[in-house]
Amino acid sequence: MIIIQTPLRVSFFGGGSDFPSYYLEEGGCVLSTAIDKYIFVTIKKRFDDKLRVGYTQTEMVDSVAEIQHELIREAFCITGIERGVEITTMGDIPSQGSGLGSSSTVTVGALHAMYTFLGENVSEERLARQACEIEIERLGKPMGVQDQYIAAYGGLRFMEFKTSGEICVQKVDLSPDLKRQLEENLLLFYTGTTRRSASVLTEQKRNIKDRVAVLRAMTKLAYTARAELLAGNLDAIGEILHENWQLKKRLASGISNGYIDQLYQAGRAAGALGGKITGAGGGGFILFYCPRGKQENLRAALPNLQELPFRLEADGTKVIFNYSR
Repeated sequence: MIIIQTPLRVSFFGGGSDFPSYYLEEGGCVLSTAIDKYIFVTIKKRFDDKLRVGYTQTEMVDSVAEIQHELIREAFCITGIERGVEITTMGDIPSQGSGLGSSSTVTVGALHAMYTFLGENVSEERLARQACEIEIERLGKPMGVQDQYIAAYGGLRFMEFKTSGEICVQKVDLSPDLKRQLEENLLLFYTGTTRRSASVLTEQKRNIKDRVAVLRAMTKLAYTARAELLAGNLDAIGEILHENWQLKKRLASGISNGYIDQLYQAGRAAGALGGKITGAGGGGFILFYCPRGKQENLRAALPNLQELPFRLEADGTKVIFNYSR
């Protein structure tokens, strides 16, 4: 039995510039962090040659091609495992539409589990790159590449996407005190609705050529935010989040709606300096940057939303249990 723990993420700035169709022309960057909420993937050898896949459903099949869970199926194809394996996934948050990067977390975790099962020690870069191959190339999902890389690497990261195709993953080092202050000022609430990100992302991808100026502005904000963070100007992060959210909403019509606008306005009126929907948009989790003195006001302004306390996670995908005989 092998158990892999892979972190979910909160993306702060630059989302949208990580679409290959954009950054291969313009370049891009994101500031993102892994958080201490996870998806766990377990894998073990079976006594027979069947394949069992457990998630919100259970599949028992004779061949990889029969597997309905497309992320798991393609991970089997890439790693070359064909029979006699049982694999399950379990998460800390709703399985779809959370905006915390769950599909990429599952993909990275599944690849990591399978390679560990085969006795192979693979790099974070390889796991991230192959997860991108599965989601973007093999399955044709309209998405960027940041989620796969943050799941693999973990930590608070600044990622640059070069027109050459190179992806540079840089650690953002904060002092323990500054990191603690940042964590204390970030609040995450579940909007109560999930959404299929594909429809929002399909429109966003289709709009890229008409939104180049917006994406350039969002990329510039990501660089500014990193500089302010490293300088210790935490409240500036809240203000830049607000500016970024105004830009992000222009990328596609489904990113926000009347309900989300109402939540965001209530949060700002209660003292939050800024915030955003954490993923593609339309639902899932909403993030606020709010100074400690105003946080009870913020919670009171959003009485029907469940808060998800979280901390920044230093580690990326990792093996937490490996028992074989």
